[in-house]
Amino acid sequence: MKMEARVTCIPASAPNDISGLRAAIENGRVSAAHIVAILGKTEGNGCVNDFTRGYATDTFKAFLGGLTGQDAGDIERRTAFVMSGGTEGGLSPHWIVFEIHPDRTPPRPDRKALAIGTATTRPFAPHEIGRMPQVNETARAVREAMAHAGIDHVDDVHYVQVKCPLLTKSRIARAVGDGHTVATTSTLDSMGYSRGASALGVAVALGEIGEDTVHDGVVCRDYGLYSSRASTSAGVELMENQVVVMGNSPHWSGDLLASHDVMADAIDAAALLRALAKVDIHATCPLPPEPARRVVTLLTKAEASRSGQIRNARHTMLDDSDIASSRHARALVGGVMAGALGRTALFVSGGAEHQGPDGGGPLSIIVRRGD
Repeated sequence: MKMEARVTCIPASAPNDISGLRAAIENGRVSAAHIVAILGKTEGNGCVNDFTRGYATDTFKAFLGGLTGQDAGDIERRTAFVMSGGTEGGLSPHWIVFEIHPDRTPPRPDRKALAIGTATTRPFAPHEIGRMPQVNETARAVREAMAHAGIDHVDDVHYVQVKCPLLTKSRIARAVGDGHTVATTSTLDSMGYSRGASALGVAVALGEIGEDTVHDGVVCRDYGLYSSRASTSAGVELMENQVVVMGNSPHWSGDLLASHDVMADAIDAAALLRALAKVDIHATCPLPPEPARRVVTLLTKAEASRSGQIRNARHTMLDDSDIASSRHARALVGGVMAGALGRTALFVSGGAEHQGPDGGGPLSIIVRRGD
């Protein structure tokens, strides 16, 4: 039986606002039983102490459990919750709800459609975060998610979202007490190590880099190694990696397609146009109304370039001691993409270690067919 992927974007007025999802379920736009992932942008700081992510996740688990009669463990096993904190600038908090429905229409092997697969790694010990165990386990989970999605070729993968853990002082103390070292003793830097190791795992799984090029010493050091399709986000609310793979497959039906490109830097709005052209949507910036309506969602990374420059002009994102550079970068990239697309409900995730080139990052879109 073929499957059909459905994607619904819902605005959020607070990290615990499930009113939009409740209304979508009540009016039949969304089926609670078929939800496999919820990606969210919450208005926390996106740093170590951003508890809006866990708050939102627990709220959704309780809500869906009440509707389906399943306990929290069952909900966790069948649904990936990826909450990305930080809606700086004009970014709008929102939820992106992914469903998988059975489809009994005759197969069309010549026509690909959006495919979604999920997988989860084992929980990591604190001393494994940011190191090869996380790289290897992530690569394994990506391959598993591809198999579940029926995506046969890595070229058909256009977006891999990973929610990964971070180190807290108590987790560091536990590791040291057990006789281990950790990748870093900085809780804030641990987010980058976890994101970076996870992204390298995606790159290995998709054949973007060779397994023999990766070891502990390259994580957050050799930025020439990266994935063009990974989006990793660290949070305090979990110890495992949750993986969502999106691509196109002839084994799926529906009117949705995925595409991607890579932003060369933080103001590379043309990356959106390049991604659209790959699915035969040819437009200019800002997008005219018709192609803009066909874009269901946009997901991208944001990172302050380590060179301290954007197209030979100095930026100060890395010199601000009051606000983390990832927060500046989210606001900048969010503004660039909002101006191009004409909307602010965008999944812009900060921290792009090993995700695209320095100062740039992967950009993925889900669009509706025009035919």
